[in-house]
Amino acid sequence: MKTILKSFTKKDFLFSFLSLILIVLQVWLDLTMPDYTANITQSVSSKSVQMNDIWYNGGMMLLCALGSLACSILCGFFVAQIASSFSKNTRKSLFDKITTFSSAEMNKFSTPSLITRTTNDVTQIHRFIAMGLQMLIKAPIIAIWAICKISATSFEWTLATTICVIIIVTVVSIVIAICIPKFTKMQKLTDNLNNATRENLFGVRVVRAFNAEEYQENKFEKANKDLMKNNLFTAKATGLIAPVLTLCMNGLTLAIYWIGAILINNAQLAEKATIIGNMTAFTQYALQVVMAFMMLIMMFIILPRVIVSTKRIKEVLTTTPTIVDGKVENTQTGGKIEFRNVSFKFPDGANNALENINFEIESGETVAIVGSTGSGKTTLLELLSRVYDVTDGEILIDNENIKNYPLKNLQEKISMVNQKAVLFMGTIKSNIVYGQHGEIDEEKLKQSIDIAQADFVYDLENQFDAKVAQGGTNFSGGQKQRLSIARAIYKDAEIIVFDDSFSALDYKTDKLVRDKIKQNLSNKTIIIVAQRIGTIMNADKIIVMDNGKIVGIGKHKELLENCEIYKEIAYSQLSKEEL
Repeated sequence: MKTILKSFTKKDFLFSFLSLILIVLQVWLDLTMPDYTANITQSVSSKSVQMNDIWYNGGMMLLCALGSLACSILCGFFVAQIASSFSKNTRKSLFDKITTFSSAEMNKFSTPSLITRTTNDVTQIHRFIAMGLQMLIKAPIIAIWAICKISATSFEWTLATTICVIIIVTVVSIVIAICIPKFTKMQKLTDNLNNATRENLFGVRVVRAFNAEEYQENKFEKANKDLMKNNLFTAKATGLIAPVLTLCMNGLTLAIYWIGAILINNAQLAEKATIIGNMTAFTQYALQVVMAFMMLIMMFIILPRVIVSTKRIKEVLTTTPTIVDGKVENTQTGGKIEFRNVSFKFPDGANNALENINFEIESGETVAIVGSTGSGKTTLLELLSRVYDVTDGEILIDNENIKNYPLKNLQEKISMVNQKAVLFMGTIKSNIVYGQHGEIDEEKLKQSIDIAQADFVYDLENQFDAKVAQGGTNFSGGQKQRLSIARAIYKDAEIIVFDDSFSALDYKTDKLVRDKIKQNLSNKTIIIVAQRIGTIMNADKIIVMDNGKIVGIGKHKELLENCEIYKEIAYSQLSKEEL
């Protein structure tokens, strides 16, 4: 609860205090009205009624009703403000926290679950605050206050009300006990439904290519049916509460009048008017008590799901990221990289993915990394950019351990082009200058396009202002890769990493891009991960990896002579003459 309360501002606490005052005032006004009703009833029953009494008591009842209405409206306004502020602050806290997560935390929670926690779980608590905060405070006050008033009037009426409340509490307790496991399961089933939906949307091309629409529909149908069955069970179970409440309320009213008739029949003539007045007031008090318990019951029905949502949000907010910011402000530049005895094991891995990695890359060098699938090439780059932290050893950039850099400074030093080209909804210009602040340098923008061989931009109707759909789905794979390369070049970082970023380019474009990089970015440290020997053979240094270990370092010709694995990769792609 402390974690959730942190989302409340001083203004929210002030509004909560004002809401409490308004609720108490509203309850007092609601419970004062039956007194005036009793006065009118007693006056009429005693046949000594005066119009002045009717006008006075009726006017006071009207004022109480209007005052209660005003309190209810003001309280509703304050509570709505509190709920909206909570949702905004909690979603912001969740988003800020998630952006600090490394791949280890992302894998722990999963993307669909984080989406559900940020949306559905926050909405559950928002509804509880907006609808339930008033009821949760108001119901106990009404119940205690009304019970104190009715307990002094008649033992028989009080007993009838107590029996009615016991029946309601018993039935509701049984229903809630049955439903709590289902409420707990509901959010997980929502995660599963989100996961099935995202899988269908992101993999739509693969689904169509393999004619797997029916298979995916069945997966979605199962997730949907599981959630539906869970919701139907809870709805049917909680649906039993309404008829029980209606029966109890009508039965209580009948019991009060039946007991009242007996009391009036046995009373002296002078007491009959008082009993009739008390019976009228007691009926309203008793119904207020039942209504109070009804409100509490509604809260107890909602509460289990809210508790589950609160726990899920707390899990995210209290998770400590494994990647921690450094404090050293290193002013040295150049882009020199050194791996010293680096080993790494994934959080759930049994064995090391990388073992005893040692090499140096001088500033301005172009270094290629090659190896079979699963040899650890991409993992190496993830360690460099601190997607993960090393298990053993250290990585240095410009003679400083990367763990000592503030993450923002480290990210400014490295420009990354990932295996999968990612574009964001917007324009070509907004994608290329993505994350950069200040005025856009048009010359630099054009140079980035030129180096990346993304000349197709000039053929588009709006050129740099041409629209980019979400995920860049309105561009081909090669076009997306070239735009990603242009974005990395525009960033103008000291180190530029190409993680298999030329795979979607034809050989001619691949060569043109590499030539342009060599001509224009000779002062940058370039790391290229590639499967094509033709892409890397002219690098200053080639690192050959196999099963998480370095099996060779050198130039192309040296490795052909000394490294058997490199030779196998090379000869599998090109002839002796071509090599």
